[in-house]
Amino acid sequence: MLVLRPVQLTDLPQLQRLARESLVGVTSLPDDGERLRDKILDSRTSFEQTVHSPGPESYCFVLEDLTDRRLVGCSEILATAGFCEPFYSLRNRPFNSASRELNIEHNVPALSVCHDLSGHTLLRGFHIDAALARTASSELLSRARLLFIAAHARRFSDAVITEIVGYSSDEGHSPFWDAVGKHFFDLPYVEAERLCGLESRTFLAELMPHYPIYVPMLPQAAQDCIGRIHPDGQDAFDILEREGFETNSYVDLFDGGPTLFARTAGIRSIARSHSAQAKPVAAIDARGRYLVSNDSLENYRAIVAELDYIAGQPVGLDAGMCAALKVSEGSPIRLVAL
Repeated sequence: MLVLRPVQLTDLPQLQRLARESLVGVTSLPDDGERLRDKILDSRTSFEQTVHSPGPESYCFVLEDLTDRRLVGCSEILATAGFCEPFYSLRNRPFNSASRELNIEHNVPALSVCHDLSGHTLLRGFHIDAALARTASSELLSRARLLFIAAHARRFSDAVITEIVGYSSDEGHSPFWDAVGKHFFDLPYVEAERLCGLESRTFLAELMPHYPIYVPMLPQAAQDCIGRIHPDGQDAFDILEREGFETNSYVDLFDGGPTLFARTAGIRSIARSHSAQAKPVAAIDARGRYLVSNDSLENYRAIVAELDYIAGQPVGLDAGMCAALKVSEGSPIRLVAL
């Protein structure tokens, strides 16, 4: 059985392995022991704090195979993007130009550096073993974060965003970076993303041009990357799109990947989740497949389970499920159809 839980300091070696295997562009998961240790400690502090409104908290989760105690994925929630430093993006909106004398009006698509998205809750750090992509395990890793938000709503904003990794070649070349960012930093795309993971994107973002970049003036290969998803990022995109997230007029500063946005109350796993009580049972006459979580904070757990759910009644869980979720008779749980 796979269970999603908060990261622990003892997970550091395995978390670094996951970081090493993750996509270039997942800058919130750097392959650096010291940075990952800091991430774990920040996450532990966030889970332990009493919070009445969203702040700088980060909540890092790992997906563990209980059979061999191996980590097979990780994901994260940042309560407030841009709380400690601006959260930079590229705003992709047309620039309007007009001439009354010639009776001509023209809209030219343009990219502008901004931090409009600061203040929203940010989903980030998603990585799962390739063998588990596009399975229920991938759904668990992504969507269980949303059940956590549902259970602890005051810790998060009324809007949620995520950046999907943009296109780069197998050799690590990004046509968008080569056409834009590389002119301001003598760095290849892979190195720029590595520095963002080790330090922050702020020091690079502040050196980017703060005037409009007119899209038609970019090479066609770069234009084609605007809003384009890396093939290995499609699974993460599809899951959240089914949750009600939509692309908007913002793209990633370095690779042009799309940003997804949703109002928290309208997200499927939040709006359609049900609260219930656990009931230990010997056997289950399963009628459907669900994501199930407890409503704990520091001891948060979530699994995929075959259940017989009837609204308003306790939910039967077998011994393995109860142990994985750390629940007993009458414990509050939350579930949503898979």
